[in-house]
Amino acid sequence: MKKNLLTVLFLVLPTALIAQKASINGYVKDSTSDETLISANVALLEVNRGASTNTLGYFSITNIEPGTYTLACSYIGFEFFHKEITLSAGESLRFDIELIPKIVEGEEIVIISERELEKQKDIGRAQVNTELIKTLPKVFEADVFRSIQLLPGVKAASDFSSGLYIRGGSPDQTLILLDRTTVYNPSHFFGFFSTFNPDAIKDVRLFKGGYPAEYGGRLGSVLTIYNKDGNRNRTAGTATIGMLASRVSLEGPYSKGSWMFSARRSTLEPILAALRQNNDNIPSSFYFLDFNGKVNFDASQNDKFSLAFYSGQDKVNFPFADDAEFKLNYGNRTLSGTWTHIFNEKLFSNFVLTGSQYFNYPELEFGGTPIQRRNNIFDYSLKADLEYLPNEKHELALGIWAGALTIRLKDRFDGEDSFQSRSHSRYGSVYLSDTWRPNDRWKVIGGVRTSYLSDGQYLRVEPRLSVDYKLTDRVRLQTAYGRYNQYLTLITNEAFSGFDVWLTADDGVPPSNGDQFIIGAKTIPFTGYGFDVELYYRTMNDIFELDPFTADASGLDYPDLFRFGNGDAYGAELFFEKREGRLTGFVGYTFAYTWRKFPNYNNAIGDVNGTGRRYPPKYDRRNDVNLVLSYQLSKRWKSTLAFNYATGQAYTEVLGRYTVLNPWSNDQLEVFSVGKINASRLPAYHRMDISFARSGTFFGLGSAEWQFQIINLYSRRNIWFYNFDFDENPVERNEVPLLPLLPTISYTVNF
Repeated sequence: MKKNLLTVLFLVLPTALIAQKASINGYVKDSTSDETLISANVALLEVNRGASTNTLGYFSITNIEPGTYTLACSYIGFEFFHKEITLSAGESLRFDIELIPKIVEGEEIVIISERELEKQKDIGRAQVNTELIKTLPKVFEADVFRSIQLLPGVKAASDFSSGLYIRGGSPDQTLILLDRTTVYNPSHFFGFFSTFNPDAIKDVRLFKGGYPAEYGGRLGSVLTIYNKDGNRNRTAGTATIGMLASRVSLEGPYSKGSWMFSARRSTLEPILAALRQNNDNIPSSFYFLDFNGKVNFDASQNDKFSLAFYSGQDKVNFPFADDAEFKLNYGNRTLSGTWTHIFNEKLFSNFVLTGSQYFNYPELEFGGTPIQRRNNIFDYSLKADLEYLPNEKHELALGIWAGALTIRLKDRFDGEDSFQSRSHSRYGSVYLSDTWRPNDRWKVIGGVRTSYLSDGQYLRVEPRLSVDYKLTDRVRLQTAYGRYNQYLTLITNEAFSGFDVWLTADDGVPPSNGDQFIIGAKTIPFTGYGFDVELYYRTMNDIFELDPFTADASGLDYPDLFRFGNGDAYGAELFFEKREGRLTGFVGYTFAYTWRKFPNYNNAIGDVNGTGRRYPPKYDRRNDVNLVLSYQLSKRWKSTLAFNYATGQAYTEVLGRYTVLNPWSNDQLEVFSVGKINASRLPAYHRMDISFARSGTFFGLGSAEWQFQIINLYSRRNIWFYNFDFDENPVERNEVPLLPLLPTISYTVNF
């Protein structure tokens, strides 16, 4: 009997001892609005145990010895929080942290806590502050994508394109998620800027490469954007009047949660009407608009529901000749419903239903002949993510993403169908990852993702791994590897996004795949400064795009529409940042090479096999420098400067024109001679913008701010492209410039 009792005690005792451990969990919020904060640092200082809040602003620290601790929390732009807490044996303390925003008073210098400075970003990841987006000098309108283009490794095609070319990838190689919903063509005004209203945005996060198993479906990178939840403390709003667009946003609480609604519409019509009096090549009608909204319902302490939506549209009528006109009508609509449930201090869940629609209906009428296109994408999906914290060394994540994707494309010429295609695919993916912290210096994130596409029955496995080693308190070494697959391709014009078409893999059209390798170091060379270095290499295999040499697509089998090629990209990125004081900012430098190669394209002399030579795409920029500085001139005045330098983009030079005699008809044929594909370069690009902001009040009803900007301060006439006049002999080359010196002004009221 005694022996059996000892056996029972031996088995029960470890469980009892474990049960004596305590835990603490909760949300980190902005005290002024109760808006949750993503990736805030939470720690118990005495034992150096901590966690970061997830995408819902939730944190959990488990397996804590009972006792008294200092709970600390830091987030850039907020006061450092610390409070003494006492944890009893077996207690699971629910504690929501409210952070107070920092305010610059006169000559006061803002100091960021040492613990906050020690925070290091994961490899390949960058967070864009929404206040920086609004502060930067902008061409007419504050823009998310324009701000992201200032980061190392991110290229801009031109002043007129908001497309993201990240580490050698084209825009379709970046997955863009708004409240976890895929957005397919987020652009306005012919691609001039993105569809995301900065007043409605809470968080912007970019994974430039080596992204974790949680995400998939793209070869290159991931951009996640989250709408604001809405102010839970009081009703508030903001309104901005600008030269291109004006916007208004309202948010507030109700008995069970919060709400936020935001709208933006173009205000360019009066300017266009004035320009049309002296120029016929001006749109006869034009507008774009956006609507964002989010409603949150707090069912209980552990259950939260939200419904978020977005709708955006562009409509343009543009007569460009006496008998020619084109019309554009395109946009996006998204809807996501989210249920967040906390099972206990160790298990957190998030379930999302998403719907995304992209439509594009361009029309062209030339000489009385109508040409029409109808392109639709319908994407509906279910996502489920679980986070489990078994102990202080491991964080497990498991998730699924399944949905249905329908793509319709129909072209009509002179009233007759000329091409049509419809694909209906089911897709799914499952991922599992583990964040392992064996001690205070090492962090290893390992994971695997499997993805499936019904068209073609493609099943792919994607391993992911990243390692983070804290060499000293100021130096962190990192490396990452990942395999990625992409089932979609975007057919687009780099200068104009109005005719963008998405197509999918299918039988005979395999998905693209590639590997990414990254190494880097994140350092704090001096207090208040950061210096990051990253080196990357990535491959791109089975890239599929429409064959440009196909004269007539009608009647061809689907695989015959495409050409298949490969590519690779490699480079180095340097990022130096000043994080505190009246003068803040950063300078980034990128050295990079990007290559593409397609069979029978850009062939070398004597290449009888037609293997083709590799060539740089248009957005290959060998050297790229970005400088952003913000200076608090006084309590009311702030100035921001942005400077960009980039190697001239690649283009194909026209060498000449000559005439040959057709031996069969005795007709003379015009033949043009061109150089190697993209072997020539435009002149180097550089531009400086500056803005001044003055804060004040609006008749005592709320705060207000004037913004005065000068774009292209020293009026550098950068070259957009060369236009070749083939009617002249020799062929005449004309320069088409980008933006001139351009002053802009806007006024914002917060109430």
